[in-house]
Amino acid sequence: MLLIFVALAALGVGRYPVAPSTILQFVLHPLHLAAAVDPTDQQVLLELRLPRIIAAAIIGAALAISGTAFQAIFHNPLVSPDLLGVSNGAAAGAAFAIILGYHSAGIQVSAFIGGLLAVSAAITIQHLLHTRGSLTLVLAGIIISGFMQAIIGLLKYLADPDQQLPSITYWQLGSLEKVTLTNLGLNLPTLLIAGIVLYALRWRLNLLSLNQLEATTLGANLRLEQGVVILCATVLTASAVCLSGTIGWIGLVIPHAARLVNGQNNAKSLPLAAVFGAIFLLLLDSLARTVSAGEIPLGILTGFIGTPLFVWLLLKKRVTLS
Repeated sequence: MLLIFVALAALGVGRYPVAPSTILQFVLHPLHLAAAVDPTDQQVLLELRLPRIIAAAIIGAALAISGTAFQAIFHNPLVSPDLLGVSNGAAAGAAFAIILGYHSAGIQVSAFIGGLLAVSAAITIQHLLHTRGSLTLVLAGIIISGFMQAIIGLLKYLADPDQQLPSITYWQLGSLEKVTLTNLGLNLPTLLIAGIVLYALRWRLNLLSLNQLEATTLGANLRLEQGVVILCATVLTASAVCLSGTIGWIGLVIPHAARLVNGQNNAKSLPLAAVFGAIFLLLLDSLARTVSAGEIPLGILTGFIGTPLFVWLLLKKRVTLS
């Protein structure tokens, strides 16, 4: 109910405010908008606000679900969705597409491919080392993430400083400004499929969060199930990042908030984290387009708000990092 309320409220806020009565007509009479809603309000709601609100809810939920899954299988409360380099890989892919002069759809496809390639490289390093431990995979992810940052730096150096460099920088900061129903529809199938698979496996996350001996004794196929979870969480993150750019903190903070309410049971925490993530990003996106004449990048807001919120959650939970 809170998510629905926040989504409806977000339809009305922005540099062009829309009256609550107009929003009510928009929701109650979607098939008769021409008669019920002013043409200007109709254009703002359909072409600008509605795609952003849907995208904010889906991306927030996707990042929160990915963070919950990664924290469970890596037994680490400080793990985030970009652990294996997917965010930096997507940023490198987007920067490459921007330099080549691709438009929005091409940038999204390139970002998605870049994110998947980064995670694939991390998994390949793990296999080359002939180990199956999660620590090796984490270290491989850090290596690939650093390498992708170097590629981004090189592409920024080569980019045109008047047009391409600002686009790369703004994309890295995260925004929903360029989201449309068309590019949202391109990413929606992968987001839904990966999200549904993780939702179906949410109760298995409790097994995967145990140590290897206990999980195997209880019947878990660690290699297969961890692989499926990592794949789905990676696809969710890559799909979200290629729509919005890099948005930090959601996948790290929101799972803690969900566990604060529901405890360590991932079967309950994962869907609650999805709802919390959707609400959180909806609120931030509404704030980003209302507090100033220009739109504030979401990555900046998540940093300013996510940092103190995470500290508060750590104090609330009395988390020990030793």
